[in-house]
Amino acid sequence: MASKGNMTLRIEPELKAQAAELFKSLGLDLSTATGIFYRQALRCRGLPFEVRLDPNEETYAAMEVAENDKDLEGPFDSVSELIEALNA
Repeated sequence: MASKGNMTLRIEPELKAQAAELFKSLGLDLSTATGIFYRQALRCRGLPFEVRLDPNEETYAAMEVAENDKDLEGPFDSVSELIEALNA
């Protein structure tokens, strides 16, 4: 068996307690769960889950306008028309 090294993580106490409780219910301790995370990250060659920012209200409103083909401008015949519309 390969030797194991130590790692120190700084984490909020409440977050640590909640995670420990969750992992315990899955039959894991924090060390094993952390090891699983690293193995999955290596397997995925990145984070093993999606990381994204949720759109804010302004973005949702713009998406709705675009989906309903409201208030759309263009196509533009020139760059100056586009810039004029953007500055309006």
